[in-house]
Amino acid sequence: MKEIKSTIHAKDTPISVISNVGKDDYISLTDIARYKNPEEPNVVVANWMRIRSTIEFLGLWEQFNNPDFKPLEFEGFKIESGANAFTLSPQKWIKSTGAIGIVSKSGRYGGGTFAHKDIAFEFASWVSPEFKLYVIQDYQRLKQSEAFRNSLDWSVKRLLSKANYRIHTDAVKTNLIPQNLSKQQIGFIYAEEADVLNVALFGKTAAEWRTENPKTKGNMRDYATIEQLLVLSNLENHNARFIEEGIEQRERLLRLRDIAVAQLQLLTDNKSVRQLGELEQKHLTEKS
Repeated sequence: MKEIKSTIHAKDTPISVISNVGKDDYISLTDIARYKNPEEPNVVVANWMRIRSTIEFLGLWEQFNNPDFKPLEFEGFKIESGANAFTLSPQKWIKSTGAIGIVSKSGRYGGGTFAHKDIAFEFASWVSPEFKLYVIQDYQRLKQSEAFRNSLDWSVKRLLSKANYRIHTDAVKTNLIPQNLSKQQIGFIYAEEADVLNVALFGKTAAEWRTENPKTKGNMRDYATIEQLLVLSNLENHNARFIEEGIEQRERLLRLRDIAVAQLQLLTDNKSVRQLGELEQKHLTEKS
């Protein structure tokens, strides 16, 4: 599953946030630690993890959220935490207990220790209660921005759908549906023509998509990108014209596929499309 990385700012400290679709966010402990020690943030994280109350909190979080968590190894760390020489790195914690609340990422850029937002807020509180409030405040701004962009995407989908649905269905009704068909037969024709567009753009029919995604709500168009929806809008217009010209379905499909490929390549490099979300993000930032 593709990760989406964002950045929040707490008292001028940039903090990375990793999101996965349908899952909770993970916030960089390494970046939070830089507020306290910009030169050696890993030392700050290590000092926090050797505290008994931290280990108890991490273990409790895992027991609530991780069925594969290893309680015996956790108890061993909790007992050892009273010793002065005790140390515990994020990597050792993860490997020994099977923890999922903390993850360690390698790489010069974007690497470091990340933790589930519940754990990250706890760490931020230990670093500085005041700093924690700044972290939470900008994290909430990020989530509000994401919600707004999702709402914008939905609005664009609705707008494109309404603008072109009538054009396409009217062409099908006028040119492809014979007289005296039942409602069920008419429905088959509409569905078949919708799948011409689906195959041209997505490479599969609606039934094939549902077979591949049995637990997913909605249809493939609900999960399309802005670029795909813009192309779909154009394909509906092209297909309506092809139908009126009497072009056979197989030939229409081949032409529509060529159009879809060409337009997607253009839109992928189109700055205006990318800037749609960037402008809304800028507007929200200025408003806040």
